[in-house]
Amino acid sequence: MHANHLLLEEPIRMASILEPSKANFFPAMTKIVGTLGPRSRSVEIISGCLHAGMSVSRFDFSWGDADYHQETLENLRAAVKSTTKLCAVMLDTVGPELQVVNNTEKSISLKEDGIVVLTPHQGQEASSDVLPINFFGLSKAVKKGDTIFVGQYLFTGSETTSVWLEVDDVKGEDVVCVIKNTATLAGSLYTLHVSQIHIELPTLTDKDKEIISTWGVKNKIDFLSLSYTRHAEDVREAREFLSKFGDLSQTQIFAKIENVEGLTHFDEILQEADGIILSRGNLGIDLPPEKVFLFQKAAVYKCNMAGKPAVVTRVVDSMTGNLRPTRAEATDVANAVLDGCDAILLGAETLRGLYPVETISIVGKICAEAEKVFNQDVYFKKTVKYVGEPMTHLESIASSAVRAAIKVKASVIICFTSSGRAARLIAKYRPTMPVLSVVIPRLKTNQLKWSFSGAFEARQSLIVRGLFPMLADPRHPAESTNATNESVLKVALDHGKASGVIKSHDRVVICQKVGDASVIKIIELEG
Repeated sequence: MHANHLLLEEPIRMASILEPSKANFFPAMTKIVGTLGPRSRSVEIISGCLHAGMSVSRFDFSWGDADYHQETLENLRAAVKSTTKLCAVMLDTVGPELQVVNNTEKSISLKEDGIVVLTPHQGQEASSDVLPINFFGLSKAVKKGDTIFVGQYLFTGSETTSVWLEVDDVKGEDVVCVIKNTATLAGSLYTLHVSQIHIELPTLTDKDKEIISTWGVKNKIDFLSLSYTRHAEDVREAREFLSKFGDLSQTQIFAKIENVEGLTHFDEILQEADGIILSRGNLGIDLPPEKVFLFQKAAVYKCNMAGKPAVVTRVVDSMTGNLRPTRAEATDVANAVLDGCDAILLGAETLRGLYPVETISIVGKICAEAEKVFNQDVYFKKTVKYVGEPMTHLESIASSAVRAAIKVKASVIICFTSSGRAARLIAKYRPTMPVLSVVIPRLKTNQLKWSFSGAFEARQSLIVRGLFPMLADPRHPAESTNATNESVLKVALDHGKASGVIKSHDRVVICQKVGDASVIKIIELEG
């Protein structure tokens, strides 16, 4: 099949990220989420990002209006079409984010040991003496001695562009603070973070609901990234809200853990959510720096054992302005992969960084190197032990498929699935070879019209480590399921061969349902 047959229109004939022209069809097993923004919204740059290895695009509504993001999304669609690479869409909510509003956009200089007042009265102009904020409850939430951090959106913690404040006094609705370091705040919007304090604001704000019900529904978003998730209840409420819209009933919710409150309720949140995003930018402010790595390791382990994707953020900040990451950052990316994370999320680096494509490319290369030395054997035993006995039918099939593939040194595992669950479970056991999930679309009807589902499931596997989706053609004359599977298998194998992932005499493990039984087959290809 030629690349031009890879149509990405729905219903889809055969969409896959197996690209025949390239020897290595995926840069890494670990996935890369790229935030699209001012520096990464042209068709040309987005195409570069897709080629470099981005498989999920994140739209952050903390800035920019719906029209702006819609334009970016249309460009993404054009890039997907021309590169024939699938890409999922993630909508990131604003959530209860406290912001300093600087309408004049003049730079504000703050001097160490000086005094600055935080006021909820936004009519005032931001200056070195007064910073207007978007929240009336701050004076009730804080007390003398509390720490407040103010920095530019996606703050780095740099001591020259962001500032630490200590609450000195509360006067009515105003909070009087002592400035702890000299800094200059530039731009129109800064985020304000109060260390380890509960903020009485809903996790899903009215603004978020409006964006989800309009932009989200219109674009059938694959993932909702729920900012500032603090309780399992937050996830349940978001799910209930999504279920009101038919088009979003399949949207997956990724809980973003960014403060001590979310960390305290981590286990219950993980049970409710479809995946977790570890927002290390905010966590690094809420936690002492020496504790951040510990939380990362514990959280990623828990996600791995639950078979839910773990996404790590804030890895190569310095690439926002440099072509190369620091040694520490390069090591950090590799360690995230060795810890077991599914995806790396790039924020400022792709959103407003100077080198979005290069950043994705370098992160992909580091991930690929780390994957070569990932101790699959230890991980597999740990997972089997954690799951315990008796295993469910699906867990048993998934772990057996991975064990068989490793024993026979298969070059790929092909899994036929309609919901995508079987393929995700195989990926949970972290095989050393890619898992091609062939999503067999299900025909569903609501009495008025027939429709094929499957595109959602295919795109949602683009955030799972080692899982690469293909969509089978639902319009096959299906004499029997088996015949369809055979012809689809041939197409999958042809793709694998064309892209250099499968060579003659290779072994391939196939996992499929035949009637009520699940079957694992090992086939050896002829020369």
